Amino acid sequence: MNQQYSIAGLHLPHINQQDKLSRILSSALEKTEVNLNKISEPLFAYWNAQYFNLDNVTIFQNSTPAEKSSILQLCNLGILEEAYFIEKAGVGYMAKMILLAETTEERMLYALFAADEVTHLSQISRFFATPKINNNPFLSLLEEVVENDDKTILLFVLQVVLEGWGLTHYRSIAQSCKNLQLSSVIRGFLQDESRHHATGVTLFEKISSSKLSPDIIDILAMFLQMVQLGPQSVVTAIEQVKGDLSKVEKINIFEQLDTENHSGSRLKILRSLMHYPNATNIVENLQIQGCFQPLKASQCVLMN
Repeated sequence: MNQQYSIAGLHLPHINQQDKLSRILSSALEKTEVNLNKISEPLFAYWNAQYFNLDNVTIFQNSTPAEKSSILQLCNLGILEEAYFIEKAGVGYMAKMILLAETTEERMLYALFAADEVTHLSQISRFFATPKINNNPFLSLLEEVVENDDKTILLFVLQVVLEGWGLTHYRSIAQSCKNLQLSSVIRGFLQDESRHHATGVTLFEKISSSKLSPDIIDILAMFLQMVQLGPQSVVTAIEQVKGDLSKVEKINIFEQLDTENHSGSRLKILRSLMHYPNATNIVENLQIQGCFQPLKASQCVLMN
């Protein structure tokens, strides 16, 4: 796959803001969004230590103020970068769904949804420097799914499950965000994302269970495994600042982050998002594989 021309477009570069095309885009966006200035507030001021459960982690509490700030900045940046790339992939996904539409109304809806994603992408970009995509397994999976040509996979995995999960996630980060402008922007995503999710559900419910791709189970199993493994990004942020951690140190951190409850609550939400009559077989297969069971702290340690 040529990454530069992929549907998800995660690797697509940005042009210089002085470029004529950029000025035309800015003019078009002014009709659809509130004008936002770049925020100069430090990243770690958006979400505090309590949001990441870092106030319960001994190694964080024993760190210097500079180390704490660095760890928080990495955790905050992780939230923003993931939102940026999800919205960026959303632009490509909606464009693809325009082409796969089976009615005029469906095509019109996806055209409107593509504009929503463009607005979200523009808005979230105001709060941090344009990121470079890193080795994020979730984004890699997202990119792979967006490239899929099976509409049943696209609808159920992306719009029913992930968009539904995105509503919970955006609501959580909006409520906990300490920056009022960023919180307002994220809250503004919710109505659009709810409409995207509802459309996915409506279209999916019309599909017979016999027509669903068996690959849906494998894709969701990979995603659920990432959730089972707990807040890996928080542990990685600590390690980046504090240096290499032993297996015992990592287990202690996962325990102090309350990873079983952290993952368990999320897995329950995800399971509830999959409960549709034509998806019974999917849920049962994932249940048999143990995909909805959170892992203990000792099972969450990934050793290089």
